[in-house]
Amino acid sequence: MSFLSLVVKNPFRNKTRSSLAIIGIAIGIMVIIALGMVTGGLKASAQSTLKAGAAEISVVQTGSGDFGGGRINESRIADVQKINGVKDAAGTLRATNTSITVQSIVPSPSSGGSFGFSVTGIDRNKLSLAGVDSVNGALYSDGSANEVILGKTAAEELQKNVGDTIVLFGKDFTITGIYETGNFITDGGAFMSLTTLQNLTNNANQVSSIAVKVNENANVTQVSNTIQNTYPNELSTTSAASMANRMNNALSTIDMASWAISILAIVIGGVGVVNTMIMSVYERTREIGVLKAVGWKDRRILSMILGESVVLTLISAVMGTVVAVVGVVILLSVSSIGGVITPSYSPDIFLRAFAVAFAVGIIGGLYPAYRASRLSPTEALRYE
Repeated sequence: MSFLSLVVKNPFRNKTRSSLAIIGIAIGIMVIIALGMVTGGLKASAQSTLKAGAAEISVVQTGSGDFGGGRINESRIADVQKINGVKDAAGTLRATNTSITVQSIVPSPSSGGSFGFSVTGIDRNKLSLAGVDSVNGALYSDGSANEVILGKTAAEELQKNVGDTIVLFGKDFTITGIYETGNFITDGGAFMSLTTLQNLTNNANQVSSIAVKVNENANVTQVSNTIQNTYPNELSTTSAASMANRMNNALSTIDMASWAISILAIVIGGVGVVNTMIMSVYERTREIGVLKAVGWKDRRILSMILGESVVLTLISAVMGTVVAVVGVVILLSVSSIGGVITPSYSPDIFLRAFAVAFAVGIIGGLYPAYRASRLSPTEALRYE
């Protein structure tokens, strides 16, 4: 029997003990990968808000929050457009539709955190500032036409296609197109003519926010400060970059929590590995004595026991990875957020998990391996 086959087969002489050690490590690996896939998908969506063509600055009423819960007079759009460094500006009005029932896609900011279907009004020639660059179908008509374009996530959840109708604010609207931006919040709603939404919600000449695109050579921070300084106590600004960074910071907190849970599970699993390997060394004392008597060096014994420990933890990593991937896919397929989050399959997530498993294998097997390598052949052969 070769050295490699010994290393692979020896850990499973006591299948029950080895299985318990594997399960303990696999739980920690599963948590690392599962949360890594979900948070990675959310981070990718946050970064999509910085895509080329979309507005870099959002202008809202002071004190209304980042999502524009207040109202701004439409005349301010032209005023902001004149500020140095501003390339383009567009007014947007956000409202929450309550006339259709959907499994909650995302909480609507304008609904005070409750679940609802978000509808945004914006002139059709300004849609690129909202991140809508391509539409499957046609754009809606400006004015009072009852036409909308629907986000891909919303269309899938509501089972709607181009040409279908949808009831919004008690009226039938024709879906002229389906859009996809990559941003899970934007893709979970709908866009219509600004004038139409103003009329439906009794917000004539009012907008929730102003989307601002800056010149290529302009400094976003400087333009933001100029807008706020020009209209103090009236307008405040938020950059897309800062919003994405805030979201990433929140997701980083989730990452830290997942690491804390994982470390706890890995410590428990690591203790199981140490116990498994120590018991294996005790049970094979005479065998190790024979190997040393026929010429095996200490370092070869050390390598064998460490190898067996690593085999246990790498099998744990494979099991944890499979369970995590399958679990995340199933969870998202049966959950209402399935169309919102696209799990990340970044190699970094899997490499990190396998690195942790390998480290646990080395650390967990170090003492048992050292103990085995220091056994005296004569004493080991007399052991019962």
